[in-house]
Amino acid sequence: MGITFSALAACQNGPVNFDPSAFVGDTELIRALNERARPVDCSEDRVLFCQGENPAGVYIVCAGAVALTMRSPDGETVLDMNAEPKSLLGLPAVVSNTSYSLSAKARSGAEVSFVPREQFSNMMLTEPGLAILILKVLAAEVRTARIAACKG
Repeated sequence: MGITFSALAACQNGPVNFDPSAFVGDTELIRALNERARPVDCSEDRVLFCQGENPAGVYIVCAGAVALTMRSPDGETVLDMNAEPKSLLGLPAVVSNTSYSLSAKARSGAEVSFVPREQFSNMMLTEPGLAILILKVLAAEVRTARIAACKG
């Protein structure tokens, strides 16, 4: 289910123009996640996760700026964008139990919450209606990546 570097770079040179709304979750899903989440201290710039790390959980952007970047194996920037409020970051990695495919850095003053992987997985197993909403976000990410990769 992951988005490969070659898929993102196949049709275009330089960073892709990725629609940030693809990361945004439904209001009901955000509410349910926030009930299980704990706040992340972003009083200073803070790296939430790095590309290639094992997934610790899902991050919810509540407000403020969170930068998302993805680099190719050669170190070239493939994706560089800001997340929107209600964005769910790290979702593909947590669902597929694979490493994060991009990096996320919250800027000073951002409001971000975190749901540990175990709690997230338990929620998916016990609340199938929410699992469907999670799948919708994942589908939007895949669809948007395919469109972005082939523009240009």
